[in-house]
Amino acid sequence: MSGGTHVILRAVGAAGVLAALEALGACTVGPRYRPPVLAEGAAPLLTVLPTVESRAEPPEHWWRLYHDPELDQLLQEALSANSDLKVAEANLAAARSVLEAVKGRRLPQTAIEAGGVYGRDPTTNEILELNGHRPESTWIFDAVLDVSYEVDLFGQIRRSVEASLADTEAELAARDAVKITVAAETARAYAQLCTLGEQLAVARHSLAVVSQEAEITRQRHAAGGTSQFDVVRAQALVAQVRANIPLLEGQRTAALFELAALLDRTPSQAPAAAKACVSAPQLDALIPVGDGVMLLKRRPDVRQAERRLAAATARIGVATADLYPRISLTGFFGGVSATVPALATNDGRAWGIGPRISWSFPNQAAPRARVRQAQANAAAALASFDGTVLRALKETEQSLAAYGAELARREALAEAHDQAQKAFALADDQYRAGALPQLDLLSSEQTLIAADASIAASDAALVQDQIGLFKALGGGWRSTPAVARSPAESPTSSRPQ
Repeated sequence: MSGGTHVILRAVGAAGVLAALEALGACTVGPRYRPPVLAEGAAPLLTVLPTVESRAEPPEHWWRLYHDPELDQLLQEALSANSDLKVAEANLAAARSVLEAVKGRRLPQTAIEAGGVYGRDPTTNEILELNGHRPESTWIFDAVLDVSYEVDLFGQIRRSVEASLADTEAELAARDAVKITVAAETARAYAQLCTLGEQLAVARHSLAVVSQEAEITRQRHAAGGTSQFDVVRAQALVAQVRANIPLLEGQRTAALFELAALLDRTPSQAPAAAKACVSAPQLDALIPVGDGVMLLKRRPDVRQAERRLAAATARIGVATADLYPRISLTGFFGGVSATVPALATNDGRAWGIGPRISWSFPNQAAPRARVRQAQANAAAALASFDGTVLRALKETEQSLAAYGAELARREALAEAHDQAQKAFALADDQYRAGALPQLDLLSSEQTLIAADASIAASDAALVQDQIGLFKALGGGWRSTPAVARSPAESPTSSRPQ
């Protein structure tokens, strides 16, 4: 192809050269890109429980399924104020700026230089001396407009625009992934605040129960019905139950501060209204989970990995173009004179136009090494994409399995709690009637307290598992229009061939 270019340059005039270069510009080197095939067996999801989950697609704002106005307000604030999201938005803006700069390479490059120097120019002095004049100090003014246009003969600029566009779309997906994380972590912090409030209520209720039983034991001892040992043992249980309360209070305060940070607030500005929640958020409908195919299309991390692969593939073409000649058309117009008005006269004017060719040949070791590097980067991007797909499926199935297991555990705990409550009621009646030793009463109390705590902990785990599932499903980001493309720069979606 390069030999043909030389023949054209010798055989035709300027118009013919331009026409020939336009025709040759259609040649774009490097591999074509096609979308990678998603993992087989992606649909349907395996670990779906029909009693609590449906095959419907999850909604965009999944947190609204809890019908909690406070949670809705917190999510709205987090998605507009979170600092990590601001960083992601700034990264996206930077990528868009890089894209605009790369697009600028398709246009002629211009530069204007102008200046003046006062002094003695050696060439001017020599001319004056040859004409019998003494050298003298004078002003020398110059103004030049330089114009250059690179003919994208082998598509290096087109591939660069394609790579930069894919990078921008990858940053857009990264921003969406941050939105998912912020939404999930805000909901987690709020849910933890609520469930810790529930656990605190359970702990305080348990404390009230054991305190009441300890008081009964003390009164019976005063009446000669029990020993001092029974009193001490009952008081020990009270102290043990009381010891759990400060720990839960500290954890709840920490959750409040975590929520404040997600809202980009200082600890002193933590949302006090959220502290009113003392029960786990509840779903009143089946969890919509969709299927594996839509999951992979919905998750931004999969989209980001695919765009990184597209960018890496395009950069193979950028590197490959360095193996071929680069042709530019350059020109300049300006003047040099001892006075500013003379810059516009024919005597002061200067101009020129012509082609320029550059080619690293015959030593092409460095360009070929860069091609191999770009190919290795594309192979790594492809492996990363495959890993991201598998990780998305794994995380979703794991979340479904963990949620299903916790539901089964919660059901068993509820049954155990009912039995423990019945046992304590019977033991309390028999103890008050003097038909049951105090040790058996304490044992039934401890069993009931443990059952209450287990129920509250399971409620906390359930809502965290729900939020983890929604996060794995890829919900929580608003659909954002893709970066606009012109028809000329739309890449041919593909996998490296």
